[in-house]
Amino acid sequence: MPDLTLRRNRERDLAPLARLLTNETDLRLVNPSAQHPFDPLEWQEKWLGDLHDESFYVLDDQGREIGFFAMRVGIGPEVRHLTYVFLEEAARGGTGADMARLIEQAGRDLDALSITLKVETDNAPARNLYLAAGYEELSQRDGMATMRLDLD
Repeated sequence: MPDLTLRRNRERDLAPLARLLTNETDLRLVNPSAQHPFDPLEWQEKWLGDLHDESFYVLDDQGREIGFFAMRVGIGPEVRHLTYVFLEEAARGGTGADMARLIEQAGRDLDALSITLKVETDNAPARNLYLAAGYEELSQRDGMATMRLDLD
């Protein structure tokens, strides 16, 4: 698969995300607390409502949205917390390094000094991706691993 690119969602448009998350299983993986079917108003008000939240679309070589992630303010504005990561199934497999690069780029664009995230401990592909990208596992609790990447 060609290199992926990133588009910052400055206009907070959730229509592409609604197209990506039509499958209930995918929606539950991204956000187990969200209603199905995908409700843009719920996401605007509840999940991406903070003015400091930033979201991004992952684009294929045709400029089509194939993925999404958000970065919330963590402990202070110099920390961004990665959340709601999704890549459509057809684009998975072999794109992990590109995704990690895009996430790091987004953090730098937001002037973050570090990126934190939580990942399920039984999600070996995601955990291994983050470890390979240089994330440090800080702790494990209730089936979740907390990880951090310091940006230099």
